[in-house]
Amino acid sequence: MARIRFTFEEKGLEPKEVEIKVGDTVLDACEDNDIHLNHNCGEVCACSTCHVYVNTHEDHFKEMSDEEENFVDRAINPRIESRLGCQCVLEEDTNEVIEVEIPDQTKIIGHEH
Repeated sequence: MARIRFTFEEKGLEPKEVEIKVGDTVLDACEDNDIHLNHNCGEVCACSTCHVYVNTHEDHFKEMSDEEENFVDRAINPRIESRLGCQCVLEEDTNEVIEVEIPDQTKIIGHEH
């Protein structure tokens, strides 16, 4: 299994390193490990509330679709590293730790999950 090291924009939250298996999304890894990441649309790429920054090793994830890119553009503070957690599917194992930053969830209007 690969590993993700989550860091958080929100003050007071400590980094957390978790496992992710091939075929799972970044959002799956959050849900499986009690890491808060809003996701209003039910994981169907219809909003931008699960926006994250994949800061390292993005090449281990499925390539971004045009649809995902359109929603990333609507996210708060999109950057080149931006992805939607629900669409960011791990395609291959790695021994490298993938660094993912979660934007401040208190600034996002969304359901508490």
